[in-house]
Amino acid sequence: MLKKTRVVVSLILFVLITLYFLDFAELLPLKLSFLADIQFLPALLSLNALILIALVVLTFVFGRVYCSSICPMGVYQDVVAWLSKKVPKKLRKKRRRYTYSREKTVLRWMVFGATLIAFLFGFTFLVGLLDPYGAYGRMVTHIFRPAYLAGNNVQQSIFTSFDNYTFYKVGIYGLGVFSLAVALITMLSIGFLAWKNGRTFCNTICPVGTTLGFFSKFSIFKIRFVESDCNLCGLCAMNCKASCIDSKRMKVDYSRCVNCFNCIEVCNRSAMKYTPVLFGKKTAIGEKLQDEDPKPTETVKVDDSKRRFLYATAVTTVAATSMIAQKTTGVALRKEIKRENPIAPPGALSVKNLSEKCISCHLCVSKCPSHVIKPAFLEYGLSGMMQPRMYFDHGFCNYDCTICTDVCPTEALVPLSKKDKHHTQIGKVQFILENCIVYYDETSCGACSEHCPTQAVSMVPYKGSLTIPHTETDICVGCGGCEYVCPAIPYKAIYVEGVSEHNELVFEHEEQQEIEEIDFGF
Repeated sequence: MLKKTRVVVSLILFVLITLYFLDFAELLPLKLSFLADIQFLPALLSLNALILIALVVLTFVFGRVYCSSICPMGVYQDVVAWLSKKVPKKLRKKRRRYTYSREKTVLRWMVFGATLIAFLFGFTFLVGLLDPYGAYGRMVTHIFRPAYLAGNNVQQSIFTSFDNYTFYKVGIYGLGVFSLAVALITMLSIGFLAWKNGRTFCNTICPVGTTLGFFSKFSIFKIRFVESDCNLCGLCAMNCKASCIDSKRMKVDYSRCVNCFNCIEVCNRSAMKYTPVLFGKKTAIGEKLQDEDPKPTETVKVDDSKRRFLYATAVTTVAATSMIAQKTTGVALRKEIKRENPIAPPGALSVKNLSEKCISCHLCVSKCPSHVIKPAFLEYGLSGMMQPRMYFDHGFCNYDCTICTDVCPTEALVPLSKKDKHHTQIGKVQFILENCIVYYDETSCGACSEHCPTQAVSMVPYKGSLTIPHTETDICVGCGGCEYVCPAIPYKAIYVEGVSEHNELVFEHEEQQEIEEIDFGF
């Protein structure tokens, strides 16, 4: 029952995490955000001692069950490996079998060391890039979610034709070329490794796998050989997706074993057992560990061609768009918006706090009902690539919405109540007179003022009966309502400028005089 239990638990957690990212209709409760909280790196960055201790103790007792069942990227690799064995024999050259391979110790610890150094020096891009939970979140948000939304829209069209309005149409927006490219490359590269060799990413590249692999060497429950029953058939090694079983020497590399229990299931002689091992004592079930041959140092060659290509493509696209906009406007007097500071989402506290704790899992991007949170490119610098920032081209931040702060697993966005959010300034409104239609068309507007929840934008007399916007940055929360509804094209007349540190607003209200109640005689 070991493998069946593992498969059932893995699939349940995997499906729930995936659906939580895909869910746009808020069918799943926000309480399911605990599935992100129990992930290793989010718990580490949020300093959630309870979760960290629980995961470490779990590894010390049972081995790397986190990698086999809790981590969604691990289950994704298992699904790909399972599909590789379901390909018809006519379409595959040979039977899918795994073989034992030596541990890539130097490469594993080089990647771990580089990730640790990058984190300590504030270059969190590499941390988010290699974190398995963050990488899987980006895959779902940028690749699976658009397909899921498109499927919903197809069903909406079909059902509506029969006068059934169960489904409603939703917008599908691009979230950034760079983040999409990173998600696609991650999915294909990890999927390819899983298709060919099983858990290569977990046991060679993943820093979380390296950390838990170190702890699992000392776990109490381990998979062991029963030497008296083993006939050295090698079935266990052929089915070990971690490539950690040396059947000839009856040895298991516990730093790479993810407790999938495939070896126990396929063994015809019950020569593999998952039993507790007492430290410092020999048991009837056990093998005499032998020293492995020294491993040669591996040299890793990094190919920067794809990175340079993506960067050049992005720069070229931005430049071409800017040139086309300038040629088509024909209005030389209007000014282009030059936002100097990006707008960090509510709860970020500051750009520094966001940069230090965010792993770019894009759960906030996926769950934002207004679609105003998107991945950054270079707005935060190299370290902050793919971290969330606010855009107001398709909507504005709902004044009462706190979903992004509720679901963030690392406290890069700290939880805010509605009252706290009402008093949190994430940006300041800016007004460009030359771009306003009241100025150059001399026509009435006032849309920005109507959508401002704090009256940071108000209309004042201008010419005759016309009124023009007047801004008060001290009471602006930076929700972007004014920027979104501004009808000026191609450049907005009003926009939100980000602040490096979020401010707490204090609104002055006039004291209301107490009205004495008059007692009537009846």
